[in-house]
Amino acid sequence: MRFFSRCFPGNAGPFGKQVFSHRQFFLIQALTSHASMAYPTSVINAFDNSQDSSTETALILIRHGESLWNEKNLFTGCVDVPLTKRGVEEAIEAGKRISYIPVDIIYTSALIRAQMTAMLAMTQHRHKKVPIIIHNESEQAQTWTGIFSEETKKQSIPVITAWQLNERMYGELQGFNKRETAERVGKEQVHEWRRSYDVRPPGGESLEMCSQRAVAYFKDCIEPQLKSGKHVMVAAHANSLRSIIKYLDRLTSQEVISLELSTGIPLLYIYKDGTFIKRGSPVGPTEAGVYAYTKSLALYRQKLDEMSH
Repeated sequence: MRFFSRCFPGNAGPFGKQVFSHRQFFLIQALTSHASMAYPTSVINAFDNSQDSSTETALILIRHGESLWNEKNLFTGCVDVPLTKRGVEEAIEAGKRISYIPVDIIYTSALIRAQMTAMLAMTQHRHKKVPIIIHNESEQAQTWTGIFSEETKKQSIPVITAWQLNERMYGELQGFNKRETAERVGKEQVHEWRRSYDVRPPGGESLEMCSQRAVAYFKDCIEPQLKSGKHVMVAAHANSLRSIIKYLDRLTSQEVISLELSTGIPLLYIYKDGTFIKRGSPVGPTEAGVYAYTKSLALYRQKLDEMSH
């Protein structure tokens, strides 16, 4: 049940014990074994690109666009606030930058700013598939969100939300202005809370703690999708993505604390033969070099261009 509870969370809160009904258990079992039981299993299977293990697959990482609390310079953490107008524009621009890169399945955090970013980005994709959030939180949610048209399923992309990809929880700092907090308790103390690897803010998580949950989820749930031949997009947060990049690039705890991620800028990795190859950030929808990094990406772009004519 460890894989099931990590990859397909139900009703329990972030740190709660996971409990499944019999129906949920068998639904999850079918989902992970590629059975064709019912939605969401059928939606995911509709995009089963399973290929030889040596095939290259794409991994796109996107930090959410600017949020309303980013704009106000507040500690946000796990508080669930939406994007600003600028954040919406950043998400759309990110979508243009990845519009020719294949996406078979999307993972986001449980927070609205990451989900908005993923959805807005996909409105720009040349394939025109529709991202659809999978609801496993109850038996009724599974039933009511079912898709019964096979043709529609083929034109959809499953979106899985996971609290493990949430931003680092900033504890008692959440909601406070960063500048004012630095003036009150000292810049050095705030810098230590924000940039140390293993120091926790009061009542919150250290980057190390955030890394443990985010990387464990990536290894258990996302990496197997890449190995099976699926192209994956992850929309999450500065610290959960820094944690994943630490794992992908094999950074030290000192190297990761200086890693900066801009809002709304996608990063591209290629997964092949158990290795992650960093390709940087796609510069724009017409930047041919990004798509010529690998033969498979170049062929995918050519196919999309042919479909549009």
